[in-house]
Amino acid sequence: YTAYNLYAEKKGRSRPDEIILLVAHKDSQSWIDSPGANDNAIGTSGVLEIARVLARHAPERTIRFLFCNEEHTPWTSVTAAQNAKKRGDRIIAVFNLDALGGKPAAETATHKLPNVAAYTAPEGARLAELVGAVNARYGIGLEHRTVKRRSPGDDDGSFVKAGYPAAIILIGSFPYGDPNYHTPEDTPERSDVPNATKQVQAALAAVLTLDQER
Repeated sequence: YTAYNLYAEKKGRSRPDEIILLVAHKDSQSWIDSPGANDNAIGTSGVLEIARVLARHAPERTIRFLFCNEEHTPWTSVTAAQNAKKRGDRIIAVFNLDALGGKPAAETATHKLPNVAAYTAPEGARLAELVGAVNARYGIGLEHRTVKRRSPGDDDGSFVKAGYPAAIILIGSFPYGDPNYHTPEDTPERSDVPNATKQVQAALAAVLTLDQER
């Protein structure tokens, strides 16, 4: 079958050649009977909401939005990353929104609001720390932690492998602990929308903070 990437972009005013990328995969794996609410309709919705909020905003840097297929063949975030490299795109940051609010049942029962920013390279560590900083600065209320991956993975990993090391995934837990992951129970009513909302707020705040840096 053919899988398609969907792109949208807000061109930067003063530094249009510097690109901040937000990415989410827009489907669930086709060979399992999973509706894919948390994996990853919720991440797709988060990127859409950030695009909506920024629709009337004039950023200094270009902000690009990418909706790709899930991480299986054809792995279209790989295609996007490799095409960006061939064009010479200067992507300075990648934020991958995936399975926001997905966490172990015990954390759901105790109403925890976790946010994990996982990175591979030192350049990604700076982004992960930025998300934690804006969470504290604006009182968003997430229980934030950063995690270093052993190797690149998920859609952010596609960009790390293409030579864009400033890349992170924002996710509800790491290792991923959602008991409904890749099951028929991954339905909208089981998604923690308040948790995901705060994660989207943190991502947006991080993007805007990065955009305003001199």
